[in-house]
Amino acid sequence: MKKQVKTTDIEGKMILLGTGTSVGVPAIGCSCDVCQGGHPRNQRTRASAIVGLPEGNLLIDTSPDLRTQLLREQIGIVHSVIYTHEHTDHIMGFDDLRLFQFYLGHSVPVYCNARVEKRLKMAFDYAFSDEAQTHAGAAPSVDLTSIQSEPVRILGAEIIPIPLKHGPRFDVLGFRIGNVAYCTDVSEIPDSSWDLLQGLDTLVLDALREDPHPTHFSIAEAVEVAQRLKVRQTYFTHCACRLDYESVNSVLPSGIAVGYDGLQVELT
Repeated sequence: MKKQVKTTDIEGKMILLGTGTSVGVPAIGCSCDVCQGGHPRNQRTRASAIVGLPEGNLLIDTSPDLRTQLLREQIGIVHSVIYTHEHTDHIMGFDDLRLFQFYLGHSVPVYCNARVEKRLKMAFDYAFSDEAQTHAGAAPSVDLTSIQSEPVRILGAEIIPIPLKHGPRFDVLGFRIGNVAYCTDVSEIPDSSWDLLQGLDTLVLDALREDPHPTHFSIAEAVEVAQRLKVRQTYFTHCACRLDYESVNSVLPSGIAVGYDGLQVELT
């Protein structure tokens, strides 16, 4: 039986649940002005987003901060999950999916590639074990569907995976929903993926820091991508500390800004 659940209606919106790098901001032990300053838009949980689609809420990644993020935004229910890649800061909130099987009345549909599936089954082996559970809800109950680069229909909307490079060793997926795209943890856009990003109204794009990094776009590189695509509005995500919201935004070109936790983007 489905349980009653209180949830905010976010249909037609993407909410950036987290816009921080893998260690979050403030970072443990860091004495930089961003970490110590307390500016609310420099408080960045680990990167993730949720999208209100016609038939429910699609969560992009299960960050380690998932519980805090969903409570903060009053998102009472997740109807499906889709993963960008298998790194710890994008999957380790998986156990927080345990409640949603009761709210939905069935297992949570999860969409991911083979590398994500392998990592989930290693990290959360108890959720995929053949052993009988001691009680309902002892582990997340999910229904895995494999995705690669072909469009997939989820919750009444077409989701277009965008193959991206996250440094020399990792292939990740961005996602396009209508004219909005979400591309975190990216250092290179393959030639074949540029066409998938044409005609966007809004782009959420990885921009880790001002200095170059081997597996993430820098601020300058992300600006170059946004300008090449001629996107109406670009928001940066997966931002590290020492990247101050106010000072960086003051020098960015028009139509480009640092994102922040809780930012809402209209789907178009």
